[in-house]
Amino acid sequence: MAIREIDPRDVAALLAQGSVFIDVREEHERASGQAEGARGIAKGELERDPATHLPDRDASIVLICQKGGRSMDAARVLEAAGYSRLSSVAGGTSRWIEEQRSVVMPALSAEARDFNERYSRHLLLPEVGVAGQQRLQRSRVLMIGAGGLGSPAAFYLAAAGVGHLRIADDDVVDRSNLQRQILHTEARIGEPKVSSAQATLAALNPRTQVEAVQERVTAENVERLLENVDVVLDGADNFPARYLLNDACVKLGKPLVYGAVQRFEGQVSVFDAGRHRGERPCYRCLFPEPPPPEFAPNCAEAGVLGVLPGVIGLLQATEVIKLLLGTGETLAGRLLHFDALAMRFRETRLRHDPDCPVCAAGRPFPGYIDYAAFCRAT
Repeated sequence: MAIREIDPRDVAALLAQGSVFIDVREEHERASGQAEGARGIAKGELERDPATHLPDRDASIVLICQKGGRSMDAARVLEAAGYSRLSSVAGGTSRWIEEQRSVVMPALSAEARDFNERYSRHLLLPEVGVAGQQRLQRSRVLMIGAGGLGSPAAFYLAAAGVGHLRIADDDVVDRSNLQRQILHTEARIGEPKVSSAQATLAALNPRTQVEAVQERVTAENVERLLENVDVVLDGADNFPARYLLNDACVKLGKPLVYGAVQRFEGQVSVFDAGRHRGERPCYRCLFPEPPPPEFAPNCAEAGVLGVLPGVIGLLQATEVIKLLLGTGETLAGRLLHFDALAMRFRETRLRHDPDCPVCAAGRPFPGYIDYAAFCRAT
């Protein structure tokens, strides 16, 4: 017997005759309302073990999803499993609601409802879904700097549902910061940047725990800051911090998401040599030695277009999320350049340096150095 595609108005008569009515959408989709009389069983769960949910293969079964496609696909799977009286609701729940038919709200805890509503657009992505969103929720990220790069990155990592953000910065909010450091406000001038960041992000997503660390990263505290984190985001605006973070991440096997901005140009990459010794490059493979200070002024000396850190910081946040989810192709082994004036991206391939003093295969960690002196000496 062929699978019947029925209109929503036909469902009531079938239910009166004893049909089983099943909504095959995911729990987060059903959270906003489902057709009255329907029982929620996610499509994947139903298809994995139909006999557990539908022991009678001769029963009349009516399936509904959001638009009608998934319910028809599920019906075909059930037909192949020996079920013979199958119907799929054309137009699905969307049409059901358009026709103003009765809808019920499933009983969910406040926690589950918040999760489903807050991350609903993520949950629709197969590359994220419930499992991926829960993985983000369990993740811990260290952000060095709550300034131009850290501001947009922190906003989007918190919004995305990263469970724990540890933000380290020893600076205070200054009026000159507000042109690009969007975590902060006029009212918080003079406050520690990490406290300002904590207040802003708590207002955005109270599910994200923000750990404010009012410290500058040093060789003495770097391993404590990296403790128990999954990914490190470099929002520092100086070379000593970049080399220190690189060395620590190689030693401890943490992926490092690098970003830098100056005037109208920015760079982004992922340095993951700690987990892939002898295969992927580290920051020292790209820059064995820092450039002389006169060729690499910081933003306070050279200036920066206010929106530029937003572009670079968002690219960094994107790479962090991909690393946490284990999906997509990261920038490991590639340096992405952005020219805001030309509105042009270009990419440089990076290679591992087999003689790198820090990440060469089999080479013991050489120890931390005086990074400030190292950068001054060039």
